[in-house]
Amino acid sequence: MGADFKAGLIFEYFIKLLPFIKISLIIVGSSILVGLGVGLLIALPRMYKVPIFQRISQIYVSFFRGTPILIQLFLIYYGVPELLKLVEVDVSRIDVLYFVILTYGLHSAAFISEGIRASVSAVDRGQIEAAYSVGMDGYQAFKRIIAPQAFAIWIPILGNLLIGTLKDTSLAFTLGVMELTGQSQTLGLLNRHFIESYLALALVYFILSVFLEKGFILLENRFGKYERTSVEKKEKTFKIRNLFGKMNRDVVVVKEGTRL
Repeated sequence: MGADFKAGLIFEYFIKLLPFIKISLIIVGSSILVGLGVGLLIALPRMYKVPIFQRISQIYVSFFRGTPILIQLFLIYYGVPELLKLVEVDVSRIDVLYFVILTYGLHSAAFISEGIRASVSAVDRGQIEAAYSVGMDGYQAFKRIIAPQAFAIWIPILGNLLIGTLKDTSLAFTLGVMELTGQSQTLGLLNRHFIESYLALALVYFILSVFLEKGFILLENRFGKYERTSVEKKEKTFKIRNLFGKMNRDVVVVKEGTRL
């Protein structure tokens, strides 16, 4: 049983948790950078349908998306050193934080690869063919046509992943990393005010998530202008075609009525 609830401790614990935001953000930022590099390598074989590597990337994505990240933390933290011992490499002195970043990076890579693949596939194939028809090569078409539109589509996906990774960092304390959740649990254990410490922790995560969400909304509005303009033009063209089509049908009906 915990001690009697004291609302004033929530603000006190909130202040004490602020210095540990840095550790959580380091985990998030570093893991996303690792995930971007690995995710691109995983996405390419599936985008270009490279036979053997395509199957390997599918297994990779299925594993990291289909298993809990807590299990992945334990497998990498305890399993990688044992595997490296087979080649006489000792990593026992490496800080646990690097194993945590590696785990979250590999985990994020599975979702990033799917986001890249989906975003590139969402670009209209006709625009790519038009780029080739005016003399662009593959690199120019990707840089000028595919990448800007794919990035605009990918921004909300990246935002959701970043916020999800931030919340998942709460599991890093299971390996001894003193981040937000670890410090919150320590504060609760000191005087058994667990409710206050976890309410303060929830408030910190909520504020961080709101800031990240607002930031990605601004990015989406900034880079999504072309995408919205393109969609609006298509909708206008579709409406005009429907209007003229309806007018043509009315004319045919009138003519047929006149014949009668």
